[in-house]
Amino acid sequence: MTSTISVEFCGEWFRVAEGEELTIGRDADLNVDDDNPYLHRRFLSIVQVETMWWLVNIGSRLSATITDGTGTMQAWLAPGARIPLVFDVTKVVFTAGPTTYDLEIHADSPQFERSPSPDDPAGETTMGSVQLTASQKLLILALAEPMLSREGSGMSSVPTSAQAAKRLGWQLTKFNRKLDNVCDKLDRMGVRGLRGGPGKLASNRRARLVEHAVFSRLVSSEDLPLLDQAHDDDED
Repeated sequence: MTSTISVEFCGEWFRVAEGEELTIGRDADLNVDDDNPYLHRRFLSIVQVETMWWLVNIGSRLSATITDGTGTMQAWLAPGARIPLVFDVTKVVFTAGPTTYDLEIHADSPQFERSPSPDDPAGETTMGSVQLTASQKLLILALAEPMLSREGSGMSSVPTSAQAAKRLGWQLTKFNRKLDNVCDKLDRMGVRGLRGGPGKLASNRRARLVEHAVFSRLVSSEDLPLLDQAHDDDED
């Protein structure tokens, strides 16, 4: 039985047949953005090894967040790492410079198929149990708004801290304090990429926070109206 992979980005479809390879990057088979100098020329590769399809990070600096179609599984794909494409839909998001990109990988013969349980008839769950204060959720929404506002896969820009603080009507010092708090909370729960090392916050933590929050469904487009109701209550 033949096995093929299809990739959807910005409404365009790219098919990978058995024995073929698809590269993703700034100057690759799937050219996601040739104007972004922060993006590797060849960042990701989809390749078949025997009967298994793999997503491989062939870049040297950037990482990607990987999740299944339901958001119940999430993985961090660092440079040199690879992950098997075993689900019917695998979502990929990564950030290069100021721009975040997301795409979907579809397998016509997935190795695993998720069956809904009686307690989860719709087949949808939320990854983990994260308790956020209302203000922490507002902070994440302000950063994730560009990604959540558009439909389908594509690209978006993560707001700066100053832009997100202005959106919420907060002082920048308050925004940064709450950003520290929510990053620390998720870091303690094992979310990677929010700290650059012992005692040092990652420089791209806003983008990584958006990637995790959107893919694990901590926030969704249905939550966006909360931004217009934002107030200056300090709940932390």
